[in-house]
Amino acid sequence: MPDSSLPGLRLLQLISPTLPTGAFTYSQGMEWAVECGWLKNERDTRHWLQSVLNGSLQYLELPVLVRLYQAADSKDRDSFQHWSRWLYASRETHELRDEEKQRARALFTVLRKLPHSDYWPELENWQQALFCSQLAGYALAANHWHISLKDLLTGYTWSWLENAVAVAVKLVPLGQTEGQCLLYELSTEIGTLVECATALEEEEIGASTPALAIASSLHENQYSRLFRS
Repeated sequence: MPDSSLPGLRLLQLISPTLPTGAFTYSQGMEWAVECGWLKNERDTRHWLQSVLNGSLQYLELPVLVRLYQAADSKDRDSFQHWSRWLYASRETHELRDEEKQRARALFTVLRKLPHSDYWPELENWQQALFCSQLAGYALAANHWHISLKDLLTGYTWSWLENAVAVAVKLVPLGQTEGQCLLYELSTEIGTLVECATALEEEEIGASTPALAIASSLHENQYSRLFRS
């Protein structure tokens, strides 16, 4: 009899910060935003994270993840490839594109080395898409492990937020308690973000986060830095 708790456990594994895809090495422009004085305290950090949640995750990552999951579910290789490339093309800086591919390849390596991966033909047949976007790997794994779409979207958003807050704790800097307060406050918005992203039409997909793009592009030439983006 199948273990009904297993999809939930697989989701926890997929979004865990211990998953070796290197998320902790990227700040996505926050390091430069702190360096130039845009982020000085908890209030600034909260506004920054809210803007990325509302302007990028809600309108780009999450609706693309919806379509990647649906393509994986229907075994639609062309659609899967299309949305993986779409996400990569939407990354506005060299650093962000590098992060997308590096984390995609790291996730592929993890999935490929898990037990019974030889019974997973998409890992070989869909490599081009899986190497292009990390969300492609998330979608394929979630579908393969029978993780529901809503749980995947919620878990991915939580994982992004947790990593971003960890970066802020190191850089701003924030205290650990302030970081936990940020997680507590901003996590209340995840349900609404997921609901909105799920309902978006294709022509509505696209990020609008100019501050993140500027910070990321300037971070590429930042003299002293701890993070890769």
